[in-house]
Amino acid sequence: MKRAAVLLSGGLDSATAAAWAQGAGFDVIALSVDYGQRHRQELEAARRVAAQLRIQDHRVVAVDLRAIGGSALTADIAVPKDRNEIGGDVPVTYVPARNTVFLALLTGLAEVVGASDLVIGANVQDYSGYPDCRPEFLRAFAEVARLGTRAGIEGMRFAVHAPLLQLSKAGIIRLGAALGVDYGLTLSCYDPPGGFVHCGRCDACRLRRAGFAEAGIADPSTYAETPGAS
Repeated sequence: MKRAAVLLSGGLDSATAAAWAQGAGFDVIALSVDYGQRHRQELEAARRVAAQLRIQDHRVVAVDLRAIGGSALTADIAVPKDRNEIGGDVPVTYVPARNTVFLALLTGLAEVVGASDLVIGANVQDYSGYPDCRPEFLRAFAEVARLGTRAGIEGMRFAVHAPLLQLSKAGIIRLGAALGVDYGLTLSCYDPPGGFVHCGRCDACRLRRAGFAEAGIADPSTYAETPGAS
């Protein structure tokens, strides 16, 4: 069985991507990153998802991006709430070079465990606002992995899989439901008020809630507030 190294944040996108990799026949090794994020509860969500999917090898690496800052997720910057227009701009929740750092770590893990396949849950509703989720970036990174690793120069051809890239949030949820993902274990919120409760008002919460509604699938999430609440 071929191995795949999968970025597992604990959100619904990465959980679906991990389930997709399993469904595609890969032996999944999951990597979560403790980067000093405001929403550190997602790390526990990642552990819960890994257990539910029976991923035997789940690793957590710490890289404190708070030392760089520049994002509402890693610095004392307010998380935007109740935005009517999501996508098209680069929001303050963008973490500078985060996916470059994450994919570099994932490549290192892949090289160690002998995996040539990297999986990330980037999707169309991300890459409209986050440059490091775009198809051209992901294609370029596969070449970086080939050129910058011992495995690559010895002939390994790395592939970066983004199986959700062209799916809406509703499409992702339908796919994950078909693959048996328990979305009640996931956390998407950028600013959770506590535990596994979603704030209900940040961009991630709004996209999550709308995705379940459009998919026609019951939303197992707990929200502290409804959009537009003060």
